[in-house]
Amino acid sequence: MLPPLSHIETVAVHAGMDGLTEAGTHVPGIDLSTTNPLRGVESGGDSYENLATGGTPEPGDSAVYQRLWQPGVARFENALSALERTAGTVAFATGMAALTATLIATVTADKPHIVALRPLYGGTDHVLANGLLGTTVTWTDLAGVGAAIRSDTGLVILESPANPTLELTDIRAVADAAGSVPVLVDNTFATPVLQRPVESGATLVLHSATKFLGGHGDAMGGTVSGPAEWMVRLRQVRALTGGLLQPFNAYLLHRGLRTLPIRVRAQQTSAGEIADRLSAHPALTRVLYPGLPGQDPHGLIGRQSAGAGSLIALDLGSFAAAVRFTEALRLITHAVSLGGVDSLVQHPASLTHRPVAADARPGAGIVRLSIGLEHVDDLMDDILTALLVARVPVGAVATA
Repeated sequence: MLPPLSHIETVAVHAGMDGLTEAGTHVPGIDLSTTNPLRGVESGGDSYENLATGGTPEPGDSAVYQRLWQPGVARFENALSALERTAGTVAFATGMAALTATLIATVTADKPHIVALRPLYGGTDHVLANGLLGTTVTWTDLAGVGAAIRSDTGLVILESPANPTLELTDIRAVADAAGSVPVLVDNTFATPVLQRPVESGATLVLHSATKFLGGHGDAMGGTVSGPAEWMVRLRQVRALTGGLLQPFNAYLLHRGLRTLPIRVRAQQTSAGEIADRLSAHPALTRVLYPGLPGQDPHGLIGRQSAGAGSLIALDLGSFAAAVRFTEALRLITHAVSLGGVDSLVQHPASLTHRPVAADARPGAGIVRLSIGLEHVDDLMDDILTALLVARVPVGAVATA
């Protein structure tokens, strides 16, 4: 057992690695067993009931079946809990599976009403707006949270920085307005390196682990971290609905956590420089980045979070210019997702936010950049070249 650790770099490297020395190994193995031997009929039945109702194996218990509990997944969960400083984490096959399980848990507790602050990730917005899981939603802003709370409100949901325009929301103010209603914060963009929402009053922390936590674009997953009683509820939903994270993906995501602080900080440094260098570019209507002057009016960076992150939104003023810019990039890949070692660009209104209501959808001229680990000068060369193309309509002749 490790001593208490205060530095996130050390926690990231060692969390979830308990027992390896005693087992005579240096990194966790990958257990692919779908089923596990039972020690007896009665004890096997007891183990099954414990796991199917959200428990974890007691010493000497069988893990029974991979859908109910898996040791490699548990290691990853323990590691992320240490980084987010929560009592527990439950990992799922995708971020949307994690959100779905949380919404199911609220509906089954007869709390189907959700208060949500836009903007949110387009998939989250879509599942709330269409009521697929039996929820109803009230859309509001920070000022309206208190008035939106009802007796059947099960969650308040927000994302900060928000996807895709990177607005910051005061989590503490939302939690105060929500009162006894749990607050769920999507922390995908910030990661626990830059922001730990429970320290600002949130109850639950959601991640699309596919993004920064894995960091290499090769493993999907989603997580919810929070208090022990919520973890029991979420493990039960996961066991019954089959949304378990797969063992190999758990291994890759856990490995990704070990370099998370180094990656996040390096990517943030490059993003800050790029945003600053682009802030006055004539081809851009706006550069949206929380670290730029005037874009953190409530001083949340330094108080709520440790930095502005590595996502940048560029407003090129029109859909046509956004298309020309996106399709002119050569080093930066045109693809959905974010948080990996390579830089990506996407047009949210056409992709991830396509299902969002028209009055809440990102502007047609906005593109989102996820800054990776390439050299900042190479990224700038690519962006500046693409901005030259974006300024010249199709069929026009460029002049010096």
